[in-house]
Amino acid sequence: MAVAAPTVVPTKPEAPSAPNLNDPQVVAERIKTALPDANLTANAQGLSVNRNNIVEVMRFMRDDPQLKLDYLANLTSVDFPDRIEVVYHLASIDRGGSTVTVRVDADRQDPVVPSVVPVYRGADFQEREVYDMMGVRFTGHPNLRRILMWDGFEGFPLRKDYHEPYYEEEHKPFGTRWDQGHHTIAEDRNPWHDNVKYPANFDAPNYKPQRDQIRTVGIEEARASKLRTDRLVVNIGPQHPSTHGVLRLRVTLDGETVLAADPVLGYLHRNHEKIGERNTYIQNMPFTDRLDYLTSMSNNLAYAITVEKLMGLKVPERAEYVRVIMNELTRFISHLALVGFFYSDLGAYFTPVLYGLEERELVLDLFEAASGSRMMCNYMRFGGLTRDLPDGWLDTCRDLVLNRFPRVVDEFETYLVHNELFNARAKGVGIVPRDVAINYSAAGPVLRASGVKYDVRKADPYSIYNRFDFDIPFRTSGDTFDRFVLRLEEMRQSLKILKQALEQIPQGEIQTGKKNYQVRVPKGDVYGRAENPKGELGFYVVSDGSPNPYRYHVRSPAFINLGMLNEMASGYKLQDLIIILGAIDLTMGEVDR
Repeated sequence: MAVAAPTVVPTKPEAPSAPNLNDPQVVAERIKTALPDANLTANAQGLSVNRNNIVEVMRFMRDDPQLKLDYLANLTSVDFPDRIEVVYHLASIDRGGSTVTVRVDADRQDPVVPSVVPVYRGADFQEREVYDMMGVRFTGHPNLRRILMWDGFEGFPLRKDYHEPYYEEEHKPFGTRWDQGHHTIAEDRNPWHDNVKYPANFDAPNYKPQRDQIRTVGIEEARASKLRTDRLVVNIGPQHPSTHGVLRLRVTLDGETVLAADPVLGYLHRNHEKIGERNTYIQNMPFTDRLDYLTSMSNNLAYAITVEKLMGLKVPERAEYVRVIMNELTRFISHLALVGFFYSDLGAYFTPVLYGLEERELVLDLFEAASGSRMMCNYMRFGGLTRDLPDGWLDTCRDLVLNRFPRVVDEFETYLVHNELFNARAKGVGIVPRDVAINYSAAGPVLRASGVKYDVRKADPYSIYNRFDFDIPFRTSGDTFDRFVLRLEEMRQSLKILKQALEQIPQGEIQTGKKNYQVRVPKGDVYGRAENPKGELGFYVVSDGSPNPYRYHVRSPAFINLGMLNEMASGYKLQDLIIILGAIDLTMGEVDR
C-alpha cells in the first residue's frame, strides 16, 4: 500500500531583528548615510568624530527620529601623551539602553574643540569643567571660564604633567610609606614654595582679589526712590545656611525679582579626580563615600559596578540582594533629609527635618551594624561586599520596612504636602518644561518632575533591578511642588523594592574570589552609571592595566542639575530662589568634588 508523503507546511522566514540603535557601528552607518561628508570611524567601543564635524554629528544624533540620542549623560576628557580626548556619552530618553560613546581628539599643545552647548545645554557646566581641569577651549561656548578653580589659577590640574603642592609620587602606595613604615610628612619634605605655580607677573604678597561690581544704595537715595527699582547684584553664600553648603550665588535682582542666578562653585573642591588617579582602584572605594556624604552606600555601588564591567566580575546572588537593600535604604533616608531641609528653607525651622533625621538614625544603625560606620560606610568591594550581614540585621530591617516606614511616609504626606502655606509657596514656582529638562541633562527627581519617565534602574538596568516590580513615579508640572512630592512617591517605591528583596534574599557567598588589597583591571575604558537619590551618578574609568586608574571621572548629578538653576529661577522672587535651590537637593562634596 502506498504511503502518502507527509504534508510539508512552509515556514515563514524569520523577520530580521531590528538593529540595535545603541550599537556605535549602527549609529555610524546612519550618520554616514545622512552626512556623507562627516569624518568619523566606529568600533564596538564607540565613535571617533573629527572635531570639525562634532556639532553637526551631535545634532543629527539628537534629532534623528530613530536614534533619538537626546540626552547628554556625561562629558569629560582624557590626557593621553599625544593628544587630549574629549569624551561624550549619549543616551535616548524614550528608548533607554546603554549609552553611546563619542570621542573627539584635540591637539595637546593647543586643544580646541567646538562647543556642543548649542545642541545640548547640559554641556555648559561640563565643558567649563573640562576647560578648567584640562585646558580644552570650546569655541562657541557662551560663557567659557573656570568653574571650580579661581580665574587666576595657573595650570590645568587634571593634566598628567601637573604636580600639586606637596606632590610625592604619581601613584600610591607611595614608596615613602611602603613597606618600611617610616614616613616623614610631605609638608616637611616639600616646602610650600617649591612646587607652587603662580600666574605670570603675579605679585603674591600684594595681591588683592578683584571685587564684583555691586552697586550700593544710600539711605537718602533709597528714601527718594520710593517704589522705583534698579538692578543690583547680591551675593548669597558661601556661608549662608540656605545654600546647603559652601555654595555662592551671584544673583542679579530688579527689586525682588530674580533676573539671573549664577552659581559660583569650587569652595569645597579638592581635586577628587586627581587624587582618584593617584589612588589604587580599591583605595577609591572609601573615597566615593566623601562625594555625596549622605548617600555613601549608593556611591559605593555605582563605582563598584563600573569597575566590575571592566573586570568582567559576576557578583554572588546574596551580595546583589544586600547591595539593592542598602541602595534603597539610602534613597529612602536621602529623600527624608531633603523633605525636612526643604521645609527649613520655607521657614518651618527644624521641626520637620528633626522628624526626618529621627527615622534616618534608625537606618544609620543598620549601616553601622553591617559596615562599622554610620556615614562613610566603605562597604562594597569589586565582586561583592566587605562582610556579610550580622545576625538579626534582616529582622530589624523587615520590621522597619513593613511596620514603621510606610506610616512615616503617610504622616509626612499628610502634614507637609497638604499644608496650605506649602502649596501657596511651591506650586507654579521654578517651572522647567520637559524638553528643557532633557536638554539640560537634568537627572533624578528634577528630571522626572518635568514629565520625563526616565530612571537608570529601568532604562539601563544594573545589579538585579530587573527582577523587581516597581514603578517610576513622575509628575508633569515641573515645578518645585512636584519635585517635593515626587520624593515621597519614590520613598514608597523604595519600600516596595525593599519588601521584595527582603523576601527573596538567599543564603550564600558575599564575595567573588578572595579579598585583595590591590586589583589589576584589564586595559580599556567604561562608563558605569546608577540611579542615585539625586539622579544619575556616573563613573568614567580608563585603565592602562596597572593597579591605578589612568583616568577617573565622576559624573555628579547635583553638579549638572545646578547648571539649570538660572533657567529655573529667572523671573521669580528672591524668596522663591531659596526653595528652588532647595528642591534641587545639593551636597557640595559631590558638586565640587
